[in-house]
Amino acid sequence: MTRRSPSGETAAARLEAELRAAITRGDLRPGDSVPTTAELAAMHGVNKNTASKVISALKDSGILTGPAGGRTRVRVQPRQVTRSNDRYHEEKARVLLPEADRAGYGAAEADTGQSVRELHEDLYRYEVVSGPSDVRKILGVTDEGRVLQRTYTRRHAAGAGVSMSISYLPYDLVSQNPDLLEARREPWPGGTMHQLYTVGIELGRIDDHITASTPTPEEQAQFDIPTGVPMLRIRKISYDITGRAVEVADIPVSAERTELIYRTPLERW
Repeated sequence: MTRRSPSGETAAARLEAELRAAITRGDLRPGDSVPTTAELAAMHGVNKNTASKVISALKDSGILTGPAGGRTRVRVQPRQVTRSNDRYHEEKARVLLPEADRAGYGAAEADTGQSVRELHEDLYRYEVVSGPSDVRKILGVTDEGRVLQRTYTRRHAAGAGVSMSISYLPYDLVSQNPDLLEARREPWPGGTMHQLYTVGIELGRIDDHITASTPTPEEQAQFDIPTGVPMLRIRKISYDITGRAVEVADIPVSAERTELIYRTPLERW
């Protein structure tokens, strides 16, 4: 039987309201552990099933986070990501600017307005690999060829979910400039467009292919995604002015925190 207070409020609603209030007051801060269901039941005079349902509801709403059966904590709220195709025009316009100007603006600023210097974590991993077969096909890499795989992992605050992208470039192309093979040179002023410019490549077109799917359990934990929120998967393919594909980038993002804006200029009659 559902317990109600004299005012008719259910025990679950009362407990949820009390937990939300504790978070709002700062008694429980982002990243703090939440008492176990047994502890909550004892502290608030409810049964364990009620406490468990409240924890699940707050996880589904993105207020709390943590694996089933593991430590539950107050969620570090994600930063909103806005991706507009206008960014590609801005990135190309910066390629020919002095390094100091190029260094002041990149993917972090374009997506979230947060400077790279403000990030809690900014990691880069470079590997020369054979690459996925579908990527090799797009880039026109032969069976004997290789690709430079670059994995970017960022976290805006301690305890927050990550943002990530994996970029593939033809090794024979970028190896013309040995600096492009060094992860220690990241973040590169001007990003990939300027890197390609150093080996004589001007981009002429970028295509974003967007699909959606359920995140894997590993992605749900890594990106800190509430249950039921899909993953948007952006495959960005960059072409040079001759129409040759020179980069493939896979960018998975949580649909909960991402806005995609595409502006299409229309020619006048």
